[in-house]
Amino acid sequence: MGNHNRRSASRIVRNAAAATAVAAGASAALATPAQALDINVPVVGNVSIPEVPAVPGVPSEINNIVDPGQLSAQLPVEVPGQAQLSQTIAPASSNSVGQQIVSVARSKTGAPYAWGASGPNAFDCSGFTSWVYSQVGKSIPRTSQQQAAAGTKVPLSQIQPGDIVAYYGGASHVGIYVGNGTIIDALNSGTPVGERPLDFMPIHSVVRF
Repeated sequence: MGNHNRRSASRIVRNAAAATAVAAGASAALATPAQALDINVPVVGNVSIPEVPAVPGVPSEINNIVDPGQLSAQLPVEVPGQAQLSQTIAPASSNSVGQQIVSVARSKTGAPYAWGASGPNAFDCSGFTSWVYSQVGKSIPRTSQQQAAAGTKVPLSQIQPGDIVAYYGGASHVGIYVGNGTIIDALNSGTPVGERPLDFMPIHSVVRF
């Protein structure tokens, strides 16, 4: 009877020790993930990281994980062997020479037409265009036919201020495009230098020097 009681007490002690060991192991297993969770997110440049609200009942280490898709930043684009690329595309430069040509041409608005005249106070059509171009350092042929033949042909859809517009089948008249569907020219006797619609006469071609 005494031996039976001693064996029962021994079993109780062993069972209690085993239960304690299992509980301790379970606690360690649960603690390990939270203790071992160490997240390092490499970030380049200035980054604004939004605050992520904590989830009740979840360890703080997990709440602090940041979704890379939530990072608000403009990171540089690096290309091996090249400088950093700008993500902003610069606008096309303005046609500064063309605008100079337009300004010079408009400065002669009202000047009289005179056949064979090439300025500075009176003009015929090609005398006007050649004189205007000379004021911005461009030497072009004297007659309308020569100007239409010597310039670089430009599609009407791509016309720019400063381009020369030739008219009629034989390119017998020329004017300077000033923009907004308008040209300026020395039209004919009795009509001073002035602006007219681009399609005022049948268009032969558009050329650029």
